[in-house]
Amino acid sequence: MGYSHENSKGVTYHLNSKNVVLRGGKEQRIFYFSKDVRPEACDLPEGYNVKENPRNGFLTVSRKK
Repeated sequence: MGYSHENSKGVTYHLNSKNVVLRGGKEQRIFYFSKDVRPEACDLPEGYNVKENPRNGFLTVSRKK
């Protein structure tokens, strides 16, 4: 199923990830949230946390400090 998070506005988002190739040819894994469940659904990786923008409710994934 994957990781899901409900923001302060009551909307549930599901965490997804995929590998992208950057301009220099380096491959990097990115995380993003969607309202629907997608095949790219993943669990929240160890050492990461979810932050919410208080103004608009957007969710982001960042590394723990």
